Amino acid sequence: MAYAIKAEIHDPRAETFVFAAQKTMYGGKRIAEGDVIFLFASENEGGQGLVARGVVTSSEAIAKRPVLERQTPLVSVSIRRTALAAKRLGRDELKRFKHWQDGRPETELNFKFYRQATNKIIGISEVTAAFLEGFF
Repeated sequence: MAYAIKAEIHDPRAETFVFAAQKTMYGGKRIAEGDVIFLFASENEGGQGLVARGVVTSSEAIAKRPVLERQTPLVSVSIRRTALAAKRLGRDELKRFKHWQDGRPETELNFKFYRQATNKIIGISEVTAAFLEGFF
């Protein structure tokens, strides 16, 4: 399975990235070393969307706090960049894909990333991973 992360990214051209205690949704908690991940610089923090592709070099689940009843799983990951995006893909390009059941990769990304604007790691389908490969 491939993954995508939307997070604050200060330097999209960095060789490595470290993201501590990231929220996970849609299977993102299963991310592991060796997985392919697409990096989206969060527009909430001034980013422009898809910036890079990488490989997870380490992944560590954060233990749940026993005092909280409901918790979103958190994961810390380290990523080695393998490519920089050559084409733009962000909120502006994805916002028109709102027919949640149409099966399009653009719709999957819009639903999982932008329906709730929080930064997160998500699992993505093979079709969506193949679609994203076309941006490199």
